[in-house]
Parts: sequence; C-alpha cells; structure tokens
Amino acid sequence: MTFVQLIDCRTSRFDDMNRLMDTWVEQTRGKRTATHAVVGKDHSDASHFIEIVEFPSYEEAMRNSNLPETDKIFREMVALCEEMPTFTDLDVVRDDRLYAANVRRFFETIAVKGDLPPLDDLIAENYHDHDPANEQDTMGMDAMRREIGMWRAGFDFAFDVEDQIADGDRVCTRWTWRGTQTGEFMGLPATGRNVVMTGATIFRCDQDGKIVEGWWQYDRLGLMAQLGALDQLEQ
Repeated sequence: MTFVQLIDCRTSRFDDMNRLMDTWVEQTRGKRTATHAVVGKDHSDASHFIEIVEFPSYEEAMRNSNLPETDKIFREMVALCEEMPTFTDLDVVRDDRLYAANVRRFFETIAVKGDLPPLDDLIAENYHDHDPANEQDTMGMDAMRREIGMWRAGFDFAFDVEDQIADGDRVCTRWTWRGTQTGEFMGLPATGRNVVMTGATIFRCDQDGKIVEGWWQYDRLGLMAQLGALDQLEQ
C-alpha cells in the first residue's frame, strides 16, 4: 500500500532548508526509494512549510528514515526550524493518479515479449471481467491470465493509450491495439498480417490500486475482417 509522510515545520530560513534537502537527495541517490515529493508554503504564513513525501510502502519509508544520511540531515533540519518539526504518517486509501498509472502499466505489461510477467501487483485475485465477445464473464486471476494468454499466443501486439480519464475508483482508457498474427486465433491459422483494432476499457480499482473489475468494448468484427475471416461471407 502506498504510504505518505507529512513533514510540518516552521522556519524563516527556507532557502537554507531547500539547499539542505537538495543535499539529502544527492547523498541518498540510489538508496532513497521515495517516489514523489512536494513542498508547500502556507498561503497565510510564510514561515510555515509542509513537505509531502510518497513511498511505495510504510516499510520503505522506515528504511529511508534509518539511512545514516537521513539522520544527519534531520539534525541539521531541526537546527534551521523555529520549533521541532512534526511528522504525520498516512496510509493512502485512494489515489486517482495511482489507479490510472496502474491501468496504463497493465496495458504495457500484458504486451511484453516472452513469458507473461506476474500480474499480482496489478490484478486482484477475485478479478471480474466483462467482455461482450465471451459467453460468460471471466472470473479470477487465473482465468484472466488464460484469456490474456490466448491473445498473446495469436499475436505479437502492443497498446497505444490514446486517452485516460479517472473518476473515483474507475479509470476509462481509450486505446489502439496493433498486432501481427503469429499464431492461431479463434480457429484461424497464423496469417502474418498486421492488424489494428480500437477500443475502450473501464477498470474499477480497489484501495491498493489493483484492478478488480473491467468492462471492454472493442472492434473484434473489424479485427476478424482484417484477418480474412469474413472473406467467404462477402463473396
């Protein structure tokens, strides 16, 4: 679970504080696992600053806190403050940006060459998939991996994410899929044809950012036409 730490301090020497933080970033390069940091100044109090630091987990935040460089910088930071800084530890329970980033990573991951990477950090075990091309909904991680495997066995492919909109726990992605048929697909032998398909997917995410439900809409009929599956019907 993503973890956020708020550092609340008062200082009239912000420029010195800023240089100190730059020093810490440089000294901990390669060791520090903070993923994002923002410093804000109180609009009504120029001596009041809050730094928001994101980490992949609480454990990673504690590991960063225990670095010798962090301890040294903290003591120097206290000396620049007018009072002892306060720290607030927060478990992130909702992050729309995290949801969108994980959905984008899902599209990238399922298209990688070679063996399908683990999806445990992207898809929940109880995942529920709604695809109008399937007679029944796909339920569970294992079933989803088989569904993805069918596409990977038939094509070398990649997704281009055209648009992405996050609202609450849902992320809507409009995408373009480009593939080359390298294996059998839906009973059609490999054609070697380059094909393109467009579609949109709505994913629902849980508080950890994992995908728990999906709704797909895409032009499978157009895809089958490009593969020659409709040629006899058109004669």
